[in-house]
Amino acid sequence: MELSFFKKIKIIFTDIKIEHTVFALPFAVISAFIAAEGMPDLGKLVWILIAMFSARNCAMAFNRIADAKIDRLNPRTKGRALPAGKSTVNQYWVFLSLASVVFIFSAYMLNSLAFTLSPVALGIVFGYSFAKRFTSLSHLWLGVAISIAPVGAWVAIREEVSIESLVIGAAVVFWLVGFDIIYSCMDIDSDRVNNLHSIPQKFGVRTALKLAFISHCMMILFLVLLLFIPVLGWVYFFGVIVTAGLLFYEHSLVRADDLS
Repeated sequence: MELSFFKKIKIIFTDIKIEHTVFALPFAVISAFIAAEGMPDLGKLVWILIAMFSARNCAMAFNRIADAKIDRLNPRTKGRALPAGKSTVNQYWVFLSLASVVFIFSAYMLNSLAFTLSPVALGIVFGYSFAKRFTSLSHLWLGVAISIAPVGAWVAIREEVSIESLVIGAAVVFWLVGFDIIYSCMDIDSDRVNNLHSIPQKFGVRTALKLAFISHCMMILFLVLLLFIPVLGWVYFFGVIVTAGLLFYEHSLVRADDLS
């Protein structure tokens, strides 16, 4: 029986875990508020959110297409829509094309610099899907891809790339690097079999977890650097302390012999 259009879309949205977009959302919103020195224009904020969601949809859809054969060989990912036969590659290409148009249009609606940089942003997020094929620094590539959210939000408000936006972006980079290293530890056997590169695959789980901890310490350092921005107050300082506490707690739970 032919699935309806909405059921096909629902399968794709479920597969790319659209709800995970909220992980980068706080950094983008903080960046927009700092850039605006207060509440950003509501219209710009809406277009920033549309750009964020559409960019992530582009990245995830392209990743699912690029990794379809690899996902079929990995016990953790073989249940995804493409390897499981729930969706087709053509359906994903249509979804990817529409998401790309929405992203570029939202950038156009923000300002000329955002529009000019939009193809660069897409190139970075698409490139991540191939990074594991040739470099163990694929975690860093992912971090840079996600850091587009706060840097892009700043560009949307100020139409410039500033030191402040790069500091926020650096915090996101190291947050994602640490998280992705931990996450990749679960795929170490599959990565070795399929000749895919990652920090755990190259250095082992114990060293990888140490590097993940260092990465998260770097994230906190960059968040602390933002305290010198006058518009940020005690609420932000408290947020940094809570974030640091949660990260340290996370690392206390994860061990080389127990990744659960």
